[in-house]
Amino acid sequence: MYLISETTKEEREAIVKESLGNIEASCDGCMSGLAEMYQDYIDGKRELREINMEFNARYVKGEDMPGRERCYYGQ
Repeated sequence: MYLISETTKEEREAIVKESLGNIEASCDGCMSGLAEMYQDYIDGKRELREINMEFNARYVKGEDMPGRERCYYGQ
């Protein structure tokens, strides 16, 4: 796990970028929405676990997430 207390902002940016892959040309912009979702982690405000738990809870409930409305991959 990559905790905020154990990483620099630059390391957190690299972790998110590496985890998401090429965010510029994927899925008509939905990957950039995911990148924005992790900005609080990059800025040292919230841990990855918190962000992922919130995303999963909204996904299960069917709530809209920023950037998700443009994701038509696989349809």
